[in-house]
Amino acid sequence: MSGDKRALLKQRLESGELRLQPLTFPQRELWETSPIPVADAANHICCLIEVRGNITPDDGAGALQLVVERQEALRVSFLPGKDGPVQMIRKEGIPKFRFRELTAAESHPEAMEEIARQIFSEPFDLLQGPLYRVDLLRRAPDDHVLVFTIHHAIGDGWTLGLFVQELCLAFIQRVRGMRDGLPAVPQSYSAWGAAERAFWKPSELEPRIAFWKSHLVGYQRLWDSLEGPNTASGGSERLVGQIPADLTKAARELARRSGATLFSTLLTAFQVAFAEWAGTDDVLVGTPVANRTKQAANETMGYYAGIVPLRGRVDAKRTFPESLRAMHQTTVDCFANAMPFVALAQALGDKGTPGHNPIFEVRFALQNHPIPDVALPGLSAKLRMRSTGTARCHLACEITEDGDQLEVVWLFRPQLFPQAEVENLGRLFESVLAAACRSPEARVAALTESPR
Repeated sequence: MSGDKRALLKQRLESGELRLQPLTFPQRELWETSPIPVADAANHICCLIEVRGNITPDDGAGALQLVVERQEALRVSFLPGKDGPVQMIRKEGIPKFRFRELTAAESHPEAMEEIARQIFSEPFDLLQGPLYRVDLLRRAPDDHVLVFTIHHAIGDGWTLGLFVQELCLAFIQRVRGMRDGLPAVPQSYSAWGAAERAFWKPSELEPRIAFWKSHLVGYQRLWDSLEGPNTASGGSERLVGQIPADLTKAARELARRSGATLFSTLLTAFQVAFAEWAGTDDVLVGTPVANRTKQAANETMGYYAGIVPLRGRVDAKRTFPESLRAMHQTTVDCFANAMPFVALAQALGDKGTPGHNPIFEVRFALQNHPIPDVALPGLSAKLRMRSTGTARCHLACEITEDGDQLEVVWLFRPQLFPQAEVENLGRLFESVLAAACRSPEARVAALTESPR
């Protein structure tokens, strides 16, 4: 940093315009363990929000300003330093809001998808910020699509739902002429980060590290020989499918009868399918957790989510309920010993390098954080998640509850897996789940023999 820039930074810090804070544990994960650069567009989280109502660009920007004032994360950028980056938090922020009137051709779904994709992939300036942007695309006077993109360093899936709620409330407040801003959050993101650093002392980490060393001992990575810098370049391919409502209902009932969760039920079916597909009986996945363990965090935008590795042995001689109960207990034990992923990777001596994600290669997620549909006088909004994940893993299965059915999104590295192979895995997963619901006492070996 030049002398002039250093002097300007000092001036802004002394005036209170800026303040510096250490990275939170989740943020450190991006810089210290991810196999892709922090600035890569694969670290962008995206959603489309269908908005009905008469919205002017001024009202949209004004509503966003209220949200920016309330949510510290939307005023964060990152200052590089010799000891690593730190959060640079601005006291005030100018909303990053853009408006665009669409032509009839641009309003078609395929064209809209391409416009959104271009918006999602635009890079962020990690130093200058802001690390989010809002694009309001008007299809008709009362029909809009709001494209929201946020960098993973300042947001997670929970953040998207919060954003929809707060933006709609701020819009109504603005058009009604209410001059007060939104109420302050119970706990700021930087305050949460400070509390986490205070909590995760060696005395708290050591017993958990011992658990993980025991749980993960002997695991052999599946695709070590295929990893390298080229593997981590470019984004993941994306396949979308659905588990129909009748099968979703049956899976919920199977989970209830087994005393397990829907997550454990879906994970067990995935492990059986994956074991058959990959030719292994030792399946390790990483799964995201909201990590918002206290009520005070539920109203705050930021990157809170953690990652928990889950390992299961697929025994062909077991019945599915036996496998499910074993996986459910493993899941309970692993969640009970959850710890910051960056600290776990460090303790295991597994550091992310290009093409190599620490500890696990496959991601499995059930996205069940709040996805609100907002209906207010003169305004309605429906959030549609975009399962982008990140390009950290070779393969990901992300399941989102969508009404009575489940949306299943497969993310995969095309350098490693032809699309046809991933399609086969998707069919096998649904087939195993259907067979387990149809014949709950069947042995695992029989589940992969079902017609598909």
